[in-house]
Amino acid sequence: MRKLKITELHRISTEEFKTAEKLPLVVVLDDIRSLHNIGSVFRTADAFRIKRIYLCGITAVPPHPEMHKTALGAEFSVDWIYVADTVEAVDNLKKEGYQVYAVEQAEGSMMLDTLELDRTQKYAVVMGNEVKGVKQEVINHAHGCIEIPQYGTKHSLNVSVTAGIVMWDLFKKLS
Repeated sequence: MRKLKITELHRISTEEFKTAEKLPLVVVLDDIRSLHNIGSVFRTADAFRIKRIYLCGITAVPPHPEMHKTALGAEFSVDWIYVADTVEAVDNLKKEGYQVYAVEQAEGSMMLDTLELDRTQKYAVVMGNEVKGVKQEVINHAHGCIEIPQYGTKHSLNVSVTAGIVMWDLFKKLS
C-alpha cells in the first residue's frame, strides 16, 4: 500500500465545486465563538459538498486568517450567508421547504444512528454555541432535535466534531 500524493487525488477546482451538484443539506452555525471551529465546519462541508452554511449571531464570517488555518480555502468554495438572528434563518429555511433539526440533547430528540431521511427532502441542521449549545428559542422553531449517542463519561462533543459526524451521517443517508 502506498500513500497517494496530492496530485493523484484528482480533486475538483473551486470553480468546479461551485457548479457541482450539492447535497440537499444546509448547516446553520448558531453563535459559534471559535474561528477554528468555524473553519473546520467549512472544510468538512466542502468534503461532503454541503449546499450552504448559514453563519448566525456572533459567528464570524470569512475571510479571516484564523478561520483559514482550519478551513484551508474551503471558506471560498462553500457558499455561505450571514443572518444575524438564528431564528430568522431557521424560519426562512422552513419557508424554503427545509426540514430543520437542531443538533442538541433534548426531550424527545432522535438518535442520529436511527434517524431515517427522505432522499427527496431538503434538510438543515443547527449547530450550537460551544458552551450553551443551541438556544431554546431556536429549538422551538426547529422541526425537532437530533442527538449523537454517547457512551462515555462526557456529555458533549466539540462543535466541529459534532458537525463532522452529523454531516458524514447525513451524507451517507442522502447520497
